[in-house]
Amino acid sequence: MKTWQRCIRSLRAATAAAVVALGSLTALTAGAGPAQADTLICEQFGSTTIQGRYVVQNNRWGTSETQCVNATATGFELTRADGSVPTNGAPKSYPSVFNGCHYTNCSPGTNLPMQVSAISSAPSSIAYGYVGNAVYNASYDIWLDPTPRTDGVNRTEIMIWFNRVGPIQPIGSQTGTATVGGRTWAVWTGSNGSNDVISFVAPSAISNWSFDVMDFVDQTVARGMAQPSWYLTSVQAGFEPWQNGAGLRVDSFSSTVNGGGSGPGDPGTPAACKVTYATNVWPGGFTADVTVANTSPTPVDGWKVAFTLPSGQRVTQAWNATITPSSGAVTASNTSGNGRIAANGSQSFGFQGTYTGTFAKPTQFSLNGTACAVA
Repeated sequence: MKTWQRCIRSLRAATAAAVVALGSLTALTAGAGPAQADTLICEQFGSTTIQGRYVVQNNRWGTSETQCVNATATGFELTRADGSVPTNGAPKSYPSVFNGCHYTNCSPGTNLPMQVSAISSAPSSIAYGYVGNAVYNASYDIWLDPTPRTDGVNRTEIMIWFNRVGPIQPIGSQTGTATVGGRTWAVWTGSNGSNDVISFVAPSAISNWSFDVMDFVDQTVARGMAQPSWYLTSVQAGFEPWQNGAGLRVDSFSSTVNGGGSGPGDPGTPAACKVTYATNVWPGGFTADVTVANTSPTPVDGWKVAFTLPSGQRVTQAWNATITPSSGAVTASNTSGNGRIAANGSQSFGFQGTYTGTFAKPTQFSLNGTACAVA
């Protein structure tokens, strides 16, 4: 159903930088004490800063109808959300608040992008306000990329669906369940053509929660959809409305990213695994023989080797492993007969593939989420 979603967002890139600087209309809210200035944003990609450290963005990209958000001291409210779009197509928009960088718009003082392996924790909290007369999801988005990019679409998007109302579903298909942050989630995986997407869907609405973003990042790495050497580029919370949506609120939002992780290749920190990648190449095709050595003193029972095939390469068949998907960020999983890698032992697998352009080898591998040295 949602195989289009972030692909269409990429159309914003050319105009986002220009419109983000447009002025916003200012409204005053009345209260018992001195008036508190809020900021009303109706420009398509207009934005403003709250709390001196986060960006609120209107981010209307899927419709020409009027949409306005009112940025408050701690969050925002969707005050106008005209029109509707089919529920089997793209949503109207993604009004949201974020820490990090989004199409060259970076929040004040952010330390993102930051390499995943260099992050010790990323505590965050969110409080949502819902309405019943709309079709929407409440989506918390986490973006990852192999490079510290601050513009455009990242390689992998993590979506946390806090709530969904109406006949909508995540990109791809449900591929399992997971317990993350002490909660149970349905896990959906897929691709929209521009990036890979993994969605964690709550079985019922969550109005507020404090959690560690890295719990979801670690799950994504373990499933082979990212690597520890990649970068966390932004943390975002908002809504995707298909029909109506006025009254939806983010009452409060916080996001902190703490360094102090191990970092890949730190001196004195030996890799727990080593990968040897041997190839036989001919015009338009190749085979790869991969040996994964467990250099730790602990056996590995059940292994997943994650790596990214260079652009233009595709797996056509594999042996001694199951490899999914067939291109891009792939994961090789053990078969029923070779799931154990003894301490200081190894397992091998291989595959045949096709390529276009100039042949190149993957440069980074991980074993069950741990970065490996490459021989």
